[in-house]
Formats: sequence, C-alpha cells, structure tokens
Amino acid sequence: MERRTIKIAMNGVTGRMGYRQHLVRSLLALREQGGLDLGDGRVLWPEPVLVGRREPALRAIAERHGLEHLSTDLPAVLADPEVEIYFDAQVTGAREAAVRRAVAAGKHVYCEKPTALSFASSLELARLAAEAGVKH
Repeated sequence: MERRTIKIAMNGVTGRMGYRQHLVRSLLALREQGGLDLGDGRVLWPEPVLVGRREPALRAIAERHGLEHLSTDLPAVLADPEVEIYFDAQVTGAREAAVRRAVAAGKHVYCEKPTALSFASSLELARLAAEAGVKH
C-alpha cells in the first residue's frame, strides 16, 4: 500500500477537548490502526504538528505519544508548505484570528464550534475560506 503523510497543525491540544477528543481519540487512534485506508491501495497517515502557547505542555504531550513536531510559533507553522490542514480547539475568543490566518495561508480548516464569537464573523470566515478555495 502507498502511504501518504498529511501534516495537520493542531492548535489547542493542551485543553481537554483538543487533547482527548481530537488528538487521542481521532488522529492517534487512526495511527494505531495503521492510518486511514482510502480503499484504493492508498493509506492516509496523519502527522500532527502540536501548536500552542506553552512549550513545556506541548513537549509533554509529544513525548507521551511519540510525536515529533511541536511549535509555539503559529505563523511559522502556517507558512510551512508541508502542513495542509489547520485544526483549532483554542478558546473561542482566540479562534477567529487564527482561522483567518490559516485560510490566508491556504490551509484547509477544521475547528471546534463555534467558529467565532458572532454569527456574522462565522459567515465571514466561511466566505473567506470559499474564496481561498480551502475546505472548511
């Protein structure tokens, strides 16, 4: 089988929801099963890039799960052409600005809800993503 690695920036994984639900029960569970079998001879291998404000907390998670990539520099992670997807589980008040940056960097976006503090801002994020041609 052909294995394709896909780097996913995961911002907010030091929080309960980002860590338990999205990192451990989703991406790491996929890795434990050998990746996501696409049914055509290809396997998608998720490679998390842990992003957050507290480097010691990120490092502890990375060491606990054998992960290699972590950063406290979101702009640098978003500038990395190998990172294709941006995931956000930060507090809602911080999410809109980060999602805007990710969309502007051409990253596909998946995030916790709500996507922004207001309905109008959420619609604006969806519009920006559609215009940028990224999935959201």
